[in-house]
Parts: sequence; structure tokens; C-alpha cells
Amino acid sequence: MPSLKDLRNRIASVKATQKITKAMQMVAAAKLRRAQEAAEAARPYAERMDAVLANLAVAFEGRDDAPKLMSGTGSDQVHLLVVATAERGLCGGFNTNIAKLAREKARSLIADGKTVKILCVGKKGYDALKRELGQYVIKTVDLRSVKHVGFTDADEIGREILGMFENGEFDVCTLFYATFKSVIAQEPTAQQLIPASFETEEDTGNNGAQPVYEYEPDEGEILADLLPRNISVQVFRALLENAASEQGARMSAMDNATRNAGEMIDKLTISYNRQRQAQITTELIEIISGAEAL
Repeated sequence: MPSLKDLRNRIASVKATQKITKAMQMVAAAKLRRAQEAAEAARPYAERMDAVLANLAVAFEGRDDAPKLMSGTGSDQVHLLVVATAERGLCGGFNTNIAKLAREKARSLIADGKTVKILCVGKKGYDALKRELGQYVIKTVDLRSVKHVGFTDADEIGREILGMFENGEFDVCTLFYATFKSVIAQEPTAQQLIPASFETEEDTGNNGAQPVYEYEPDEGEILADLLPRNISVQVFRALLENAASEQGARMSAMDNATRNAGEMIDKLTISYNRQRQAQITTELIEIISGAEAL
């Protein structure tokens, strides 16, 4: 049984931990609002970009001169998995869930005889995958020095993906990240970037008559400019969604940790009081017994 001093030290230690988790919860709550606003502001632009590209892509269905980013290489042997996670932990299952989705995809591809390459954006993704899939990781992008993610950071990643595709290093590229739903819900998402995949009207549930657009310059020139930019836009959206999801997950995790610490303090305090009372009772009995013996 621990002594009274041990219990006092442990209670003090848990209280110190509780102060840290409470502070981290408040910091995450402050950062969450800004990150959530940025993520929600990026969604309409990214969705509209997809809608425009989907409309343009209709003109190239079944044509041999379709842009390579839209039609692909004609093969699906080599897959690049871009796994975007956080640089720091203490955010519940946020990083683990993204890595789990990527791991399942990689296992499925390897079982089918495909070649897998992994590009990790964020330290925690690499940490989660290196034990089983470390041999497939070709690079890790470190964003620890970036305080607020900007389009420039996403554009660098997008250009690197495009450079690898132009060099024939992969056939299919899939991006993994977490879509922010709420403070307690972040949905792991897999989005195919190359070949470009767009939602059809059946997917969105809108089956009404669609307007006919005339483009100037022609569809091919517009796609040649927008398709590469769309890679960076989708990566930027994923990073913003991750930023909001990370803060929401951390806020929830630290709130749980703070409450668990409070419950532990209550239990330790009860144990301390019981042991102290038992010790006082024992001392009183000894004093009374000694007095009666005289």
C-alpha cells in the first residue's frame, strides 16, 4: 500500500497534468475556430473547380487526345499514396484513422500485385506507417516549421506530384486526409487526384437539365491550365481540412483527459483520506492503550 507521501506526490502530479491538458484544450479551442473557418471557406472553391472540370471533361470522353492528367497513363500498375497527417500527436485517433485507411488501401494494392509508393505529408503519418510499410515510403514532407498552412505550401506538394507523374514514376495518385465534420467527428477520406476523378450528376443527385457552356479558349487549353492547378487546390483543401480536424480532435481528446484526471484525483484523494484516518485511528488506539497500561 502506498504511503501518505506517495499519495500526496501522485495527487500533485495528476493535478499538474490536468493543468496541462486543460491549457491544451483551451489552445486547441482557440485555434479551431480559425482553422474551421479556413476549411469551410476553401470548400466552395474546390467544389466549384471540380464542377467546372467535370463539365469540361465531358467534351473529351472517349477521345484519344484527352489530357493525360484526366485520362491517365492507360495503366494502373504503380500507385502513389499521398498520406496527409499532422506533425504532432495528442489528438486522439486523428492520425491513426488516416494512416489506417491508407494502410488498408496499400495492403489491398499489394495483394493485387500492384506497386505502391507512399508520400507522407506530416511526421505522424510516417511514424504510423514506417513499421509495416516503411519500405514503400519514398519521401516525407515536413511542415513543422509552418505556423499557418498556405497555398504556397500545398502548391509545392502539388508540383512535386506533377513532376513525378510527368517522369512516369506512377500511374494513379490517391490523397488521404480527414474531412472536418465537427469537433467530435473527423471522417478519413481517400480522394483520387490522378487520373482526375469528378462527381457526375448522378453522384450529386442533380438530374435536371444542365446549361450548355461555350468556352473561350477551347476546352483543351482550359483543361491544360486548370488540371495541374486542381492538384494543388485539392492538396490545399486537404491540408486545411486536416488542420481543422486536428484541432477538433485535440480539443476533444484533451477534454477527455482533463475529466479523467479529475476522476483520478478524486479517487486518490479518497484513498489518501481513508489511509490518513486509519493512521490517526491507530495512533489514538496506541495512546489510549498506553494510558490504560499505566
